[in-house]
Amino acid sequence: MLWNKNERYVHLPYENEAALEDAVSVVKDVLFGKNRIYLNDKRKIGKAGSTKNIPDGYLLDLTNHEDPKIFVVENDLSSHQHLKHIAVQILEFSLSFESSKIAIKGIIKDALQKRKDDWKTCEAFAKKHNYENVDFLLERIIHKADSFNALLVIDDLSEELETVLISRFKFPVEVITLRRYKSKTGEVLYEFEPFLNDVTEDTEHVDVSELDTIVVPAREDGFQAVFLGENAWHAIRINSSMIPKIKYIAAYQVAPISGITHIAEVKSIEQYKETNKYIVHFTDKAEKIKKVPIGKIKGKAPQSARYSSRTRILKANSLDTVF
Repeated sequence: MLWNKNERYVHLPYENEAALEDAVSVVKDVLFGKNRIYLNDKRKIGKAGSTKNIPDGYLLDLTNHEDPKIFVVENDLSSHQHLKHIAVQILEFSLSFESSKIAIKGIIKDALQKRKDDWKTCEAFAKKHNYENVDFLLERIIHKADSFNALLVIDDLSEELETVLISRFKFPVEVITLRRYKSKTGEVLYEFEPFLNDVTEDTEHVDVSELDTIVVPAREDGFQAVFLGENAWHAIRINSSMIPKIKYIAAYQVAPISGITHIAEVKSIEQYKETNKYIVHFTDKAEKIKKVPIGKIKGKAPQSARYSSRTRILKANSLDTVF
């Protein structure tokens, strides 16, 4: 329940997947954020004689000018589908995507041409970042290696499903939970964390293309025993689409030290035991650096994993310019 002095909002389950899809369309601008285009055009993909599917949509992510991406979107209800079904559906999307990239490029191009504003956004992006045109931009996005990314929008995410999505796939799978509430007067509220929100909030000073370091908060005992003692850090929540970008890990030691003090090069990132979290292994022992203390801006001290760049951290005088 959501409550204020004027109204009480109770959970309003989606009647079916179409209702969830309608909700995504209502909140899409805030849900996906700036420089991302949601295309809810449904057309069958897949090569003749092989796996064929109809994705619920595509998300064109233009936030990183060096690595624009496409996400194949699946909208699903946890109450209607067993987690095995969801995992199989995403796997089948990946197979269909790989076998029909030319067709997918055509689908996305057609969808963009129907939406003048979105087409203009792509044209401006292509021109600014030296892509010949929108056609060439889509070619680069879809036909590059490891171009498949999945996005699951669901009404409720269980820890079991999240763990399955981490352990079963080698490609990135992002998940958004979107819930709906309604008051007696008919007002509707939507509850969600915007797409890659923890990444976006770290790009006030840092361009997305620069992000190569994950900063983790560490207490004294864990820092000494694990970060320095084991050359590793575990039980971290990481966005799966960020994993290929992470080259370094930095430790922010909590009070009384209250600063970033060490950086290590990342050797590998793997699922942590049978959980929905990850373990980061270092290439070598962490390097001690000049302490980067808390600055004047409140809320910069990491409470969970944050993203930045090694170069920016080494140049910073405070956390104000790290995130």
